Amino acid sequence: MRSSRVWQRPTLGAVAARAGVSTATVSNALNGTGRLSEATRQRVLTAARELGYAPAGTARALARGGTGVLGLTMTTYGDLPVPYTVIPYYAQLALSAIGAAQERGYLLMVMPSSLSPWMWLNTPLDGVIHVGPRVDDPVCSLLRERGIPMVCDGRPPQPRWGDAWVETDYDAGLRLLLDHLTEAGARRIGLSLPLHDDEYPHLIERAYASWCAERALPALVEEYASVPDYFTAERDAVGRLLDRDPRPDAVIGIYSDSGHNILAAARHHGLRVPRDLLVACISEDPEYGTTTPPVTTLSLRPDQVSDEAVDLLIALINAGTCVDRHRLVQPVLAPRRSTRGLLIPPPIIPSGRATARQQPRPSAR
Repeated sequence: MRSSRVWQRPTLGAVAARAGVSTATVSNALNGTGRLSEATRQRVLTAARELGYAPAGTARALARGGTGVLGLTMTTYGDLPVPYTVIPYYAQLALSAIGAAQERGYLLMVMPSSLSPWMWLNTPLDGVIHVGPRVDDPVCSLLRERGIPMVCDGRPPQPRWGDAWVETDYDAGLRLLLDHLTEAGARRIGLSLPLHDDEYPHLIERAYASWCAERALPALVEEYASVPDYFTAERDAVGRLLDRDPRPDAVIGIYSDSGHNILAAARHHGLRVPRDLLVACISEDPEYGTTTPPVTTLSLRPDQVSDEAVDLLIALINAGTCVDRHRLVQPVLAPRRSTRGLLIPPPIIPSGRATARQQPRPSAR
């Protein structure tokens, strides 16, 4: 009986042949170096996956004194525990980052946000993806002290020369959402805004204010404390918006649970969505497809953010210089029933005159 053929590890050349590129292009795609189009890089990664090729990233890292290990950590709030793994954005971000690192031959560890300074100074890591950097962020300070390459998910509040980050195009995304609401008939769009020292709410507020000024529409903002109980705080903030005279005809929130909080406040005020009020939020939560009514959401694409962050981090580890340190991801709008259009009341008809009844505005999608 003949023995079965011994499996052999796919070579770099085999990946190059399958992807229709050079071995140098394959190496650049897997190491995050060189200047490649996104289509080419994805074609190489797909070919490597189909052949079962795993780059010996750990071996290369050990050869140059590294570990082959990447870390991913979330912003810290002192001793306050934050259940990141149950928040859809962070859960998707972590899973996608693990997969992207494995495709490139690295191990990625999701680090507890409560690590002591001693652990941060001694855990062996080649690089770290840090999510949501804050002003005076302790994690950023410790990593800079160690000289470990770091890529932030989100622009640091006070960027330094050489900082690297990946962020979603918040300005384009918010404008996409606001334009969608105006097409549905909204003219007084309220914003519930968390008070926080990361850059995200500030970028959203600036984009919102700019959009309102360009269209000569009122900027209706209510702020609320994001800790310790942002659920109650945001519902109260939305309540203050809805108590205004005249009240907003649409409200948006920028956190994962904001849609639920706005719906609860609308019910408390006896408002029907979308008949009396349009509702939308920035969230990755799939439950918004089944709420009553389903809520329109803007996705920040954490899957793509994590892929870009891993790619950029490995480029910094392998190349260090001549690397574009800032990358931008485009958001995606998912319109649902909560923004299908306001019912515009018919005009008041003077006695003795007759005209056709004004029909409701058509659906926004």
